[in-house]
Amino acid sequence: MSAGELPWQGGCRCGQVRIKVSAQPLLTMACHCTGCQRMTGSAFSLSVAIPSEGFEVTRGEPVIGGLHGATRHYFCPHCMSWMFTRPEGMDWFVNLRATMLDDPSWCRPFIETWTSEKLPWVSTSAVHSYAALPPLESYEQLLADYARHSEED
Repeated sequence: MSAGELPWQGGCRCGQVRIKVSAQPLLTMACHCTGCQRMTGSAFSLSVAIPSEGFEVTRGEPVIGGLHGATRHYFCPHCMSWMFTRPEGMDWFVNLRATMLDDPSWCRPFIETWTSEKLPWVSTSAVHSYAALPPLESYEQLLADYARHSEED
C-alpha cells in the first residue's frame, strides 16, 4: 500500500481547484453509507484521512455542498466534484476523496464503514469492517495498525 513520496498533488475533475498533501495518511477507508453512495454516484466513497496540517488547497475556492450541516463537504464550484470533508468536531484531519489525487492507484481501504447499508454485491479488501462507524475508542489502535500495515507493504 505504498503511497509514494510526498508531497502529493491532486484536484477536481476540471482542474479549477487543486490540492497538495504533505503528510502521510492516517487511514484509508471505504464508506458504504447511502449518503456517500448518492454523493459519489457509486457503491461507496473511497477516502484517505490526512492530518490537517498536511493538507492545503493550492488553487481555487472549494464551496460547501452536500448536506449543509455541521460536517462540511467541499466541492469544486465549477465541476461540482466532491473533493474533501471536514467532519464536525474532528478538526485534526481532512477526509480527502482518494480519487482527487493525481495518482490514487495506491489507495486501498484499510477500514470500511456503514456496511449495514452497503449494496449486497460490493466487496472491498478492507482489513476491518464496521456496520456503522468504529467506536471512538478504537481509532487510536486503528491508526497504529494502519501505520504498521502501510510500512509492511
